[in-house]
Amino acid sequence: MLTPKQLKVLEFIEKYTASNGYAPTLREIAEHMRVCEVTALQYRRALERKQYLACERYQPRSIKVLRSSQGEGGLSLKFLGYIAAGRPIEAVQEDETVDLAAMLPRPDDHFVLRVRGDSMIDEHIQDGDYVIVERRNVAGNGETVVALVDGSDVTLKKFYREGGRIRLQPANPKLPPMFPDRVDIQGVVVGVLRSYR
Repeated sequence: MLTPKQLKVLEFIEKYTASNGYAPTLREIAEHMRVCEVTALQYRRALERKQYLACERYQPRSIKVLRSSQGEGGLSLKFLGYIAAGRPIEAVQEDETVDLAAMLPRPDDHFVLRVRGDSMIDEHIQDGDYVIVERRNVAGNGETVVALVDGSDVTLKKFYREGGRIRLQPANPKLPPMFPDRVDIQGVVVGVLRSYR
């Protein structure tokens, strides 16, 4: 998994090589990243350790890309800056990428479910959304959980332990809470994805 700056270096090397027919020098990488050559060398070596690049020592322009910046199973998008949700702010364009895979420190411990129903709308989780769930069997009060209820049905609700019972609370004032006899936590929601298409 690459850091955003490592990904930016890899993308630059790929584009430069595709445009020129040969790899950039360490100095050209440093100039593009606006860092010193020592820092550029650290980025390059990190990419070598992660087996994205191969280089011959002391040979200029010997960088070879072993794996694309698009990666296997990874996804990165251009980060262009900030947008105000209140008063407008100055439009300043950034030149970075956001590695979405890096937002999940242990991707194997996460899964995705598609939501059906409107019981969590006050938590901004709507019908058709995808929830990213961290696989866990314990939860704290107030966390949004995937709960197996009475050994047969699953539901998405806010979790509360109250004395000797568990309350599964919808985030919709039209719906009543649930007080099941048995609850097994399957995971805790850590993110929501929504498509407007």
